[in-house]
Amino acid sequence: MARWIAEWHPDNPTFWQNTGRKVARRNLIFSILAEHLGFTVWTLWSIVAAQMGAYAFSTDQLFWLIALPNLIGSVLRVPYTFGPARFGGRNFTVVSALLLIIPAVLLGVAVSDPATPYWMFLVIAALAGFGGGNFASSMANITYFYPREKQGVALGLNAAGGNIGVSSVQLVIPLVIGAFGLAAAGWFWIPFIVLAAACAWFFMDNLTSAKASPREQMAVAGKAQTWIMSFLYVGTFGSFIGYSTAFPLLSKSLFPGSPWAVVAFAGPLVGSLIRPVGGWLADKFGGAPVTLWNFAAMGGGVLLVWLGSVSGNFWLFFLAFQLLFLTSGIGNGSTYRMIPAIFQAKAVAERGTDEAALLYGKRQASAAIGIISAVGALGGFLINRAFGMSFAATGSPSLAFAAFGIFYLACVGVTWWCYTRTVGVTRAPSLAYARV
Repeated sequence: MARWIAEWHPDNPTFWQNTGRKVARRNLIFSILAEHLGFTVWTLWSIVAAQMGAYAFSTDQLFWLIALPNLIGSVLRVPYTFGPARFGGRNFTVVSALLLIIPAVLLGVAVSDPATPYWMFLVIAALAGFGGGNFASSMANITYFYPREKQGVALGLNAAGGNIGVSSVQLVIPLVIGAFGLAAAGWFWIPFIVLAAACAWFFMDNLTSAKASPREQMAVAGKAQTWIMSFLYVGTFGSFIGYSTAFPLLSKSLFPGSPWAVVAFAGPLVGSLIRPVGGWLADKFGGAPVTLWNFAAMGGGVLLVWLGSVSGNFWLFFLAFQLLFLTSGIGNGSTYRMIPAIFQAKAVAERGTDEAALLYGKRQASAAIGIISAVGALGGFLINRAFGMSFAATGSPSLAFAAFGIFYLACVGVTWWCYTRTVGVTRAPSLAYARV
């Protein structure tokens, strides 16, 4: 069943009202479903690792099981970005969803055998990285469906729907494990994965206008803005996924008798639901000012979380962490709004305002999204390794929190220098008109 759309002009108001809006909404809905399942598989180990009391693994080893999916997922985001442009958004969504069955099945098999070695768990955790790649292909695909002025909210909704997958895992899986055992953590998601793949096959579309060669897309790797935004995205999305996956094990290690399993889902849910708000704020006020002040708030949030970690009070720790989830979610939305704004503004400056120039800008933004999201996801790996190494060295996470605070201060400086500072009466560099 071929579903290729040859004529697609979302920046034409008449086309958008009569045809484009309905098609774009349908693709967004089923893109969110598939991406949501990707996040659930990607972050399964955040709960599984905290429930592996039957295995004699150290805290550092358990943090490795949580960190590895983040590392592999971030690497896969680069090739996954090229998937929709090479094979079609609908086609690639089907394949990427079905790949999630592999780590889900292997997890169910491995935890059924108490003799499963640690290295096998590392392999299975690495395969869970398939779910991390889905984000890049989904976001790159949805970019083409929406006009410029609506991309902030559309990308925010798409990302939020995926991010909520972390909350789904941390809400549902403790209940599933309690009722059916640890092996059910893998088996539970398989019917939903099959459903998501089927929905993508029957209800999504491929866009001919989105076709692009990997060489054309990789050209954005030579642009400074790609790497500046990658750095900032480590601070926003990297923080979100890192804290989301680390919180259960971190809470269990610091507060063994606390009800961490009951409330772990709350932070990722807050961070996911607030993400479209970050996109909306960026559409309204510009992404750079929102991002600047948000990083300042994240620095304050880290200080509060550290105070909570040494207070002996789980609820103080928990509430402080919610500020980090809130600000990381807002920052996710604002930084993602900056990406298409930057590359489309540059395309207009270089090529004019005709439809071909706008399409070129979307292709550049789509490719940049993949690289930026890949580098940003490394933050999830780095955060979990920082916690693991901090515990191994000192028995506490304090060194890790200090490193995070310094990093957020650096993000404030980079955002100010590159996007909001003034030279005389103009902003520098010359991206002010892009409302980044």
